[in-house]
Amino acid sequence: MFMFGDSFGNPEFLWLLLAVPPLAVYYWRRSRNRVVNLQYSSLKPFENSGLSLRERLQHVPVALRLLALACLILALARPQSVLSSENIVTEGIDIVLVLDISGSMLAEDFSPNRLAAAKDVASDFIQGRSNDRIGLVIFSAESFTQCPLTTDYVVLRNLLREVKNGMIADGTAIGLAIANGVNRLKESKAKSRVMILLTDGVNNRGEIDPITAAKVAATYGIRVYTVGVGAEGEAPFPVQTPFGIRRQLMKVDLDEKTLTAVSNMTGGQYFRATDNRKLKAIYAEIDKLERTKIEVTAYKKFTELFFGWLLAGTLLLAAEVGLQSTILRKIP
Repeated sequence: MFMFGDSFGNPEFLWLLLAVPPLAVYYWRRSRNRVVNLQYSSLKPFENSGLSLRERLQHVPVALRLLALACLILALARPQSVLSSENIVTEGIDIVLVLDISGSMLAEDFSPNRLAAAKDVASDFIQGRSNDRIGLVIFSAESFTQCPLTTDYVVLRNLLREVKNGMIADGTAIGLAIANGVNRLKESKAKSRVMILLTDGVNNRGEIDPITAAKVAATYGIRVYTVGVGAEGEAPFPVQTPFGIRRQLMKVDLDEKTLTAVSNMTGGQYFRATDNRKLKAIYAEIDKLERTKIEVTAYKKFTELFFGWLLAGTLLLAAEVGLQSTILRKIP
């Protein structure tokens, strides 16, 4: 079975196919003008005579020659099948989202609260990326990986949706969370490795302090963007009482100095979000900052398909020569 493939190596030769129909018309007109008139006294001897084999095949050699010409032209055009290819442009970035799920993230200075707002914005951030591997680390008094680096954004967003306060003992282990994020990224071969850490508190748990963890991140070339969330001054916080849940104003305790130092040490940037709108704007800015395109070589594997057309053209020419030399041989 002959194949045209996905492309042609020398497509300019296909223009020669336009010459085949005019050649066929030229032969047809020429054969009509070759009629020889003979006069007979009677046509009775020819009444029961049919066409001989030679007469039936008289146009076959020309048809074979034209088909052979078409096949050889297609062979010259070099039909090819593309077996595989690779995108020319890619983002080439590995990103780990590090999310604080401590009790203070339930404060309602964001709508409906800090944690829910952070999850919504992070989900939109994930949906807006392409080609990047993204992972998710959560923390409070301890830290663990909710989702390893992946390009399956559907699974990642589902796992993010399941995150809630109470999955880990309460507290704020920022240093431990950074260290966990480093473990996710240190073996990465990506051109750019990024961590986006969101928290609303002060490091008060864990064996590693944030500055030490940031030094480790800088050693591996991991850029850390830190996002501090919380309104200025005080924020309403839900408190369980014998009469149900009541809102109580509590002081916003955010260690901006440490978060700024962590981002500066790793080549990142510190952001402060005081409401939902600012939080969305921060993630949008980080999204723009981490859009560096990387040019890569495109690899395509071709399979040449011209041989079948070349063989067909050769066989058709051989068939024409065979007919001309045997059945349609002219008597000298």
